[in-house]
Amino acid sequence: MTDAPRASVVVVSRGRPDALVRCLRGLSQLTYRPFEVVVVADPAGMQAVSAAPWAARARLVPFDIPNISAARNAGIEAAAGEIVAFIDDDAVPEPTWLTALAAPFAEPAVTVAGGPVRGRNGISWQWRARDILATGESVPRTEPGGVEILAGSAGRAPKTEGTNMAVRRQTLAAAGGFDPAFRFYLDEADLNLRLAAAGGLTAWVPAAEVHHGYLASDRRGADRTPRDLTQIGASLAAFLLRHAPRTDLAAAHASERLAQRRRLLGHMVAGRLEPRDVARLLAGFDAGWADGATRTPVPRPALAGAAGPFRPFLDGPPRPPRIMAGRSVRARAHLSRARAVAADGTPVSLFLFSPTLRYHTVRFDPAGVWIQQGGLFGRAERSEQVWKMWRFGSRLSKEAARVARVRGLALSDGSEMTERQKESD
Repeated sequence: MTDAPRASVVVVSRGRPDALVRCLRGLSQLTYRPFEVVVVADPAGMQAVSAAPWAARARLVPFDIPNISAARNAGIEAAAGEIVAFIDDDAVPEPTWLTALAAPFAEPAVTVAGGPVRGRNGISWQWRARDILATGESVPRTEPGGVEILAGSAGRAPKTEGTNMAVRRQTLAAAGGFDPAFRFYLDEADLNLRLAAAGGLTAWVPAAEVHHGYLASDRRGADRTPRDLTQIGASLAAFLLRHAPRTDLAAAHASERLAQRRRLLGHMVAGRLEPRDVARLLAGFDAGWADGATRTPVPRPALAGAAGPFRPFLDGPPRPPRIMAGRSVRARAHLSRARAVAADGTPVSLFLFSPTLRYHTVRFDPAGVWIQQGGLFGRAERSEQVWKMWRFGSRLSKEAARVARVRGLALSDGSEMTERQKESD
């Protein structure tokens, strides 16, 4: 991959040091070369990264202001790569993520690339192909079978998620990066529309997968129950000012407030909120909207060039991935063995099956092990039939093949199967 463009991966973190370290562990298994990692974080995040010896080559940018757009811009200015990729601190990329995400930039007209995001169970999709409209609404787009190069149109652009996207650094810096008016929410959507309006093309890359966990923050709980809607209201108003300036803001506020109220009542009926919480959250939404309506568009100054040299996060070629498997009844022993194998940076996929119909889940262990666990007869992809009779080896082959593309697994020869059988019990 000697001709691959240098890539910088920017990770913004605030209040989640453990998740940040886990994200960096995932980045340490990437197959792409060369890439650097730029961590923009609060003091707790800085301390956590400094305490992880294997993360010592990350470029650290102290930042303790609750504004994700401004934080990303600080990361862009520190980035020395030709391409700047973004991932959230509560997300983990599949090992081939950056390899797939960077490939479309071989086409000079491509300025942005994005890929799908898997949700909390590690298998179901959280976000797939979508477009963003000038109203702030996201609409689904037919998922292609491979890479798709897309142009925007008036008031519409291909949407990339802030936790799984990459942009040419030169284009991004010239555009002024992210707009700090979006302290949280719609920040990448605003960028999508601006870059598309300038004529840039977006590559949608189905193979560039990221797992996103939705950890708790000061804006929402771990179960996605809202804690504060202030910046949601502010970003919606600011977005309309920029992309739908003829909108009647008073009418739009009333409509959006009604939609938010319905969502909050749903949480209340489910027992996740109290009536007083609904009133408080709506008051925050109103206050945010009023503030956002004052965040009028201003020209974005170009961002500065990188202050330091490119600093590769990893040396040498990527380590070949390993597959390990066993029965769930001995999960602790299997995980211990898998962690020992992963200690040197080897990507390990551990499959644990029980003699049940339990649905499968996938999670990334902080020690660097991808763990898929579920019933031998249960389903993994939620579109599969509820149960099917399997032998252990056949189910292992099926699940390993399902993730082979994004884990970099080679399953084409008999020796790989023999090795997997030796590692199963």
